[in-house]
Amino acid sequence: MSDESRCRGALFGLFIGDALAMPVHWYYDTLALQRDYGYVTDYVAPKNPHPDSILWRSSYRPVSEKGDILHDQAQYWGKRGIHYHQFLKAGENTLNLKLCALLIESLNVKKGYSADDYLSRYIAFMTTPGSHRDTYVEEAHRHFFTNLAAGTSPHRCGVMEKHIGGLVGLVPIVVFYRHSAFRAREAALKHLSLTHPGQKMSNAAEVLVTLLLETLSGRPLREVLVHRIQEQKNPLYGFPYLRWLEEADETIVGRRLSTACYVEDSVPSVLYLALKYHDRPEQGLIANTNLGGDNVHRGAVLGALLGAANGLEAFPTRWVRGLHRAPPDLDLSRPEK
Repeated sequence: MSDESRCRGALFGLFIGDALAMPVHWYYDTLALQRDYGYVTDYVAPKNPHPDSILWRSSYRPVSEKGDILHDQAQYWGKRGIHYHQFLKAGENTLNLKLCALLIESLNVKKGYSADDYLSRYIAFMTTPGSHRDTYVEEAHRHFFTNLAAGTSPHRCGVMEKHIGGLVGLVPIVVFYRHSAFRAREAALKHLSLTHPGQKMSNAAEVLVTLLLETLSGRPLREVLVHRIQEQKNPLYGFPYLRWLEEADETIVGRRLSTACYVEDSVPSVLYLALKYHDRPEQGLIANTNLGGDNVHRGAVLGALLGAANGLEAFPTRWVRGLHRAPPDLDLSRPEK
């Protein structure tokens, strides 16, 4: 398998895992998920009402125009039954993945990671009406723009975080710097700190960065995971993953681990699914999607790992071609060392 196939597999897997799960994002009642969508195996459009939506108790009021990031979507916040991604099309990506596309563009233009360049793109994108059609904006972005509008430096607007959504932006950086573990970790942690700082996020980032680097280098994903689990150098490996393989997915992700977005459960859920489906990307992403909860961000991270391990060709053609917008081509021509 070529280096290019692994890299493109990681990036397409990132976008595919998100888009596949998007219509059933944050369904905590899997019976309701099956009632509304059946068993999801392909891209479908979201529909209202969303029975598990908590947008009715979510709120965001910008302290100034500089912090207005909801724009015309603000009217749907505080209402019951609103789907988080109600205006997205089948195969379309959620907001955090659209920000990944911005990051890829920045990496290409700057020929490496530049926090200043990314922040400029991020702020312009989020404060421009119509730049995206996603109703939901993650809490981390709301905190960032509250602080920005209050006059805080963009580099210091992030607040302590613990949501797996922050990890998706690390994937393009690791792919770009795949030949230099030091530069990959340095840039990934810098990027993470902009919107998702904190020790929990750093621990989670270390897991993802290490697994991606080793898998992109050609080591089998299962071998890498088993080695890291045996090493026990990160608290997120501290679960009986190998024993769990004997149980049903819904027993592990849903009972033993929460399907919520917090990294202490969502990252172990990804590790379990990556171990079980290490050589079956299609089955792994379908399983993740139908487990509900924060399946878009779990799916994005899982898709990146499965794609790095198995290459772009391992994903169904219908998924690759069916993306509403494929990830931008990341310049892979410079071996960063």
